[in-house]
Amino acid sequence: MSKTPSDKLYRLIRSLSPAEKRYFRIFIHGKTERNSKYLQLFELMDAQSAFDEASLKSKIYNHQAPGGKKYSELKSYLYNLLLKSLQAFDEHQSVQFKLNDLLQGVMVLYKRGHYDDCRDLLQKAAKIARQYEDFDSQLNIIRWEKQLAYTRMDVDFLHKKLEQLQYQEEQALQHLRNNSEYQKAFFQVYTANFRREAPHRNERRTALLHDLIGQADAFSDPDRATSHKARVTYYRTLNIYYYATSQYEQFYESGKKLMHLLESQPHFLKENLADYIATLSNLILSCGLLQRYDEVRIYLEKLHRLNPITADDRRKIHRQYYSNLFALCSFTGEFEEAQHKMEQCQQEAAHFSAPDYETASFYFQYCTICFGCGDFNRALDYLNLWLSQPRSVEREDLQSLARILSLVLHFEMGNLMLLESLTRSATRFMQKKNRYQELERRFIHFMHDLMKAPGQQHIRAGFQK
Repeated sequence: MSKTPSDKLYRLIRSLSPAEKRYFRIFIHGKTERNSKYLQLFELMDAQSAFDEASLKSKIYNHQAPGGKKYSELKSYLYNLLLKSLQAFDEHQSVQFKLNDLLQGVMVLYKRGHYDDCRDLLQKAAKIARQYEDFDSQLNIIRWEKQLAYTRMDVDFLHKKLEQLQYQEEQALQHLRNNSEYQKAFFQVYTANFRREAPHRNERRTALLHDLIGQADAFSDPDRATSHKARVTYYRTLNIYYYATSQYEQFYESGKKLMHLLESQPHFLKENLADYIATLSNLILSCGLLQRYDEVRIYLEKLHRLNPITADDRRKIHRQYYSNLFALCSFTGEFEEAQHKMEQCQQEAAHFSAPDYETASFYFQYCTICFGCGDFNRALDYLNLWLSQPRSVEREDLQSLARILSLVLHFEMGNLMLLESLTRSATRFMQKKNRYQELERRFIHFMHDLMKAPGQQHIRAGFQK
């Protein structure tokens, strides 16, 4: 039996929703004794606020060391049991699981010669597959229809239905190809947009995006997208494209169209909420860029009221709601409101699993909020926390901004002795990263002028200049 790392099992248990935990306890009823070590380990890990393996072993084995691979096998068994439980739980929730279950049922009945019952299940599956645009399942259903007719030598059925089945098969294949085309374009635009270069300084990327989308026939008309899923991808791609190329009015308009399109088919949202969360977040951003702050508040509230389907949805709603709210408060100068919401955000964050919660993504905003409230020491603490994070994904233009902001904070705090070395360090960093542009150069010269200013009157003159 393969080894299961303890923290992996712990993180899985701690990520379960109350409904999933309750289902697991029902699921194992009859599979194991109520006082079994599997259940004990589950309950103990669920109760731990911080992972402590030594304490787990001590409680499970009555302060005696487990022999051999006993504990490792216990963890591995529980992990696999949890996966089976979650699969069974999802079967009651997910359309994909229902379709797979129906098609598995067709196979079971087919092997035993219950062909009429196979057709009943296929009809149920076909209805669901059409409703949810599952074209892969539609192809499987058609294949089974042909196989059933062939096995039963039902020539009459083939005479009546073969042409229709072949038409449906070709339609499903066309939809798959069409959807695949838009998916390909979406990921090309997505990866181009989220490279490390600053958006407003990368002319090559703008040209690449224009070649991908601006001149592509597939994006000349939304009717070229032949299914709901393809149209969603069509607008998602355009939405990112307009943002990346700074076409903010089109960014806003495409976002509204995408939101209305998603809301027009609510049964899809019961299966997957991730695209809708991203759409609302982008729409909020577009309203902010156009200074439509009343609309920002409307869509923020809409985002906040969403009922998450998955743990990932819950994290995304939390992150997007607060990050956009903090941005709004920073632009409107409502720093005291932002400070109150910051405390609320931190309280809610305590309920998320630490490895999965991106605390660092908020540090920069916390710094801005504290700066706006005049709490420079706390602002600097948050900025240093942000700067200490790994820089594998973070945009380099934001790193340059962080160093400029650090200079501002030290000036406001009166740390003039540090400013000279910090200014040299910031300059070297921006030159090394090819970020020492006109704005940055002027600001660094400004800081030098402030450091040389003999008194308040000269400092004031420096700001005026």
